[in-house]
Amino acid sequence: MAEGAKTIEISLLGRSYKIACEEGEREALLEASAYLDGKMSDIRKAGKVNGTDRIAVMAALNIAHEFLSIKLGNGFDIGQAKRRISQIEAKLDEVLAQQDKLF
Repeated sequence: MAEGAKTIEISLLGRSYKIACEEGEREALLEASAYLDGKMSDIRKAGKVNGTDRIAVMAALNIAHEFLSIKLGNGFDIGQAKRRISQIEAKLDEVLAQQDKLF
C-alpha cells in the first residue's frame, strides 16, 4: 500500500470491498463507488443481465461510453468549461486592475 493510503470499505450490490485510498481522495472514491453501485443496480433491476460479473462489465461499458461521449465532445466537457472560466477570471482581473489605476 502506498505511503498515506488507507483502507476504506465500499459496497457494490450489497457486497463489501476493502479498497486502498489516498487520504485526500476518500470522498471522490466513495462518490465513484456510489455511482457505480447505482449503475449496477439499474442493470440488475432491468433483469436483462444475470450474474454479478456480467452486471459489472455492463456497468463498466456504460460508464466508459458516458466518459468517452463527454471527452469526445458529444456532451459537457468539464475541463473545457474550467479553462474557459479561468480565461474569464483572468480577463476580469485585468480589467479590474486597470480600473483601480483610474482611482
